[in-house]
Amino acid sequence: MNSKHTQWLLLRLISACTFTLCWVSISCTSKEKSELIWESGFSIIGSQSSPRSVDLNGDGMLDFVIGAGKNEFQASDQGVLALDGSDGSLIWSHEATDQMYGAATFHDVTGDGIPDVFIGGRSPQFRAIDGKTGELLWKFDNVHEDHPILQYARFNFNHSVLLPDQNENGYPELLLANGGNYEALPYMEENRYPAVIMLLDSKNGDILACDTVPDGKETYMTPLLISSPNQGEHQIIFGTGGETIGGSLYIADLKDLMQNTLSKAKIIATETGHGFIASPALADINTDGYLDIVAISHASGIYAIDGKTLLPLWDQRIPDTECSNSFAVGFFTDDAIPDFFTFVSQGVWPQNTGSVQVMVDGKTGEISYTNALGCTGFSSPVAYDLNHDGQDEVIISINEFDCKRYIGDQSSFVVENKLLAIDFKSGEHYTIDQAQGMKNIFSTPWIGDIDGDGFLDLVHAQYFSHSDPLSFLGMRIKRIDLPVKMNQDPPWGSFMGNSGDGIFRPTN
Repeated sequence: MNSKHTQWLLLRLISACTFTLCWVSISCTSKEKSELIWESGFSIIGSQSSPRSVDLNGDGMLDFVIGAGKNEFQASDQGVLALDGSDGSLIWSHEATDQMYGAATFHDVTGDGIPDVFIGGRSPQFRAIDGKTGELLWKFDNVHEDHPILQYARFNFNHSVLLPDQNENGYPELLLANGGNYEALPYMEENRYPAVIMLLDSKNGDILACDTVPDGKETYMTPLLISSPNQGEHQIIFGTGGETIGGSLYIADLKDLMQNTLSKAKIIATETGHGFIASPALADINTDGYLDIVAISHASGIYAIDGKTLLPLWDQRIPDTECSNSFAVGFFTDDAIPDFFTFVSQGVWPQNTGSVQVMVDGKTGEISYTNALGCTGFSSPVAYDLNHDGQDEVIISINEFDCKRYIGDQSSFVVENKLLAIDFKSGEHYTIDQAQGMKNIFSTPWIGDIDGDGFLDLVHAQYFSHSDPLSFLGMRIKRIDLPVKMNQDPPWGSFMGNSGDGIFRPTN
């Protein structure tokens, strides 16, 4: 962290803090530079998950849970990791039969005051884990071969979202999707099976409701819950299709799913030849009090949909690119309407040739910023006003190597992972952290205040690399303290937002 760009970042942050001190009486003098607080290393394993924060040991500091594992189809004793936020030590690890690539969801179902962990992955794994001990509470059992719907729930679980209690046992439910078959070849319909949307009881794992998606397509998207203000009506949003198979974005009444039917679900966006992989972001962009839906398809078509009327607000398309990355949401322009940032891949999977960063004005749908930094990657950005100038910046993880390499090429190559901040007001970007011989293809960084000292902390994961980008050779997770005084919570501090539910909740 002693590069020229990092020194520039520190000077900018210190200068911004001094300015802020003059105007709003925030002291920035107790921290003058970034500091690596801890670094935890793990051999052999890697991760396609993203760190999520929770206090697991009751010390008042945030700890971190991340899914992990060995290479695909391999069992591991370290399928889920819980790390102490104070020093990076391992609180517990939990075994897995395959990669646990979902991000964790938290809720205390054991009654011990410690949130428990719900997390999914391949083969098909979805588990509830005691947050205090790391012991299994319950797991999804793939024993439904004769069930007309659940026979298809034998593939991948992504992330889950908490729903209000539906069976009146005092515990929230878990909304999640199962789908995707690794044996299905690109562009071929053979061996593709309908995705299953389901609700599980968080207390015991009982399946309360389920149905296949209306178009019979696969899914890789985490479904979301959206609620009407002051009406108590809940709807779910889910997507279908993949990298080479068309699909649609749907909205359905939760009460219909509770009756085990999605036949009345409405299509609110559709694509030919590509599906919807990244979960949408939910934010009020027309100031009517309703959350609107902003989604990006794998074809890099961006759709803004009125959450009240379900009519289009605007749309945008980034030609000759593909997208599996979720948005970060923040105030990136000079108005009070949330804006959206992500990055897309040039070319056609699996022969993508580079990455393009895009910021879209939430009010108009116009593209307000583009850049082409690094090669293809599928992590998502986070956002914070790092220099206290009234507009949020984003932090992204990129990989620099020969972008024309085929992603499955097993030969050795040089790769450098960088954590970058982008300042939309100035158009500049600068390096927060970098490391040669490391990569990060999937993991989204986390930002927030771990220890309650009022300064911004950052946690991110890197993976050892010398061959193809998807192989696991060991990993490390870092906590970096930044000299950024926190005058509010991050607008978008982790994968799928601060609460992991895709909802943007303004903090100012």
